Amino acid sequence: MIKITEVRTASQRRAFARFPLRLYKDCPYYVPSVYADEKNITIPKKNPSLATCEIRCFLAEKDGKIVGRAAGIIQKKYNEIAGRKCIRFSRFDCIDDADVAKALLDAVESFGRERGMDTVHGPWGFNDQDREGMLTYGFERRATYATNYNYPYYEKLVRDLGFTDESEWVEYAFKVPEKVDERIAHVASFIQRKLGLKEIAGTAPMRKLIPVYGPKALAMVNEAYASLDCYVPVEGKVVDAVLRQFATVINPRYFSLLTDKNDEVVAMAVMLPSICEPLQKSGGRMTPLTILRLLRAIAKPKELEMVLIAVRPDYQKKGLNSIMISRILQNIIDDKIEKVESNPELVTNTAVQEQWEVLERYIVKRRKCFTKPIAKE
Repeated sequence: MIKITEVRTASQRRAFARFPLRLYKDCPYYVPSVYADEKNITIPKKNPSLATCEIRCFLAEKDGKIVGRAAGIIQKKYNEIAGRKCIRFSRFDCIDDADVAKALLDAVESFGRERGMDTVHGPWGFNDQDREGMLTYGFERRATYATNYNYPYYEKLVRDLGFTDESEWVEYAFKVPEKVDERIAHVASFIQRKLGLKEIAGTAPMRKLIPVYGPKALAMVNEAYASLDCYVPVEGKVVDAVLRQFATVINPRYFSLLTDKNDEVVAMAVMLPSICEPLQKSGGRMTPLTILRLLRAIAKPKELEMVLIAVRPDYQKKGLNSIMISRILQNIIDDKIEKVESNPELVTNTAVQEQWEVLERYIVKRRKCFTKPIAKE
């Protein structure tokens, strides 16, 4: 018999955050989220995304043991923009048991039905800065910090419950060349002069650049990504949270920010040093030793994760990607970076994929989100 409990107490919040650490204890490919963030996911003062979202978290228990978890998120801003009535399932983790999966997702569906929703889909997070998508290919490769890892049986569990494909992403590994193609560097220099663009990265410490350009940059990303599947703009207090995170983990050598003559942000590319190993060692807990390991990983990385590349719509297809790639790639080569891997890119987002076509790459992972109508009672 499966018992489903809504997470309400402090001990239940801890159990919700701990469950995937136990489920993936012996899995070298799983990278935990920051433990405190997961533990406090239902607390408005700790989670700024709750300003536009409603959440319920659930635990599944079988034979007196916790065997699964899931969250239901109603992203009010997304529903308003898209004109839909959707509830997202998120933080879905469970043992290989069809009854457990059904009980958890039924609980999410029931929450949605109660709130007048007609569709359940996921795994989606609060927004695009949250983890989203279910891994369907590439199970023997370590996750990036920004992505979920899940066992191969997950896809069958949700498909057997009637879920069908909604969105699909690919992730790439990039080959680091021995030198920057001279043609790219020449084109980058020409375009930058012609359009009167300024490279902001490296002109001042990040702690000074982020307060000035951070909000502008995120507003530009919102504009550039507005048409992507289920995209939710980064607004309000979430902006502050994202910028704080950027300030912590960004290394300006793998970052590019272009502004026009009016000092408006027109493009941004971000690669972050991989912090997976320190988080794996600590189970996502931010101990003093973990913080020391994180600082070392950020200062002298061997691996990078491609987080985003965005160009304001009126500047797209003008070659701005060559400016950003040229700068970052030269630093990657100089610093002898060994591995560069992308975070998920929607298969339908050909504009972003074309941005990186000058680099040799190959697909290493695929992930999907799934959807189904909510059954009427």
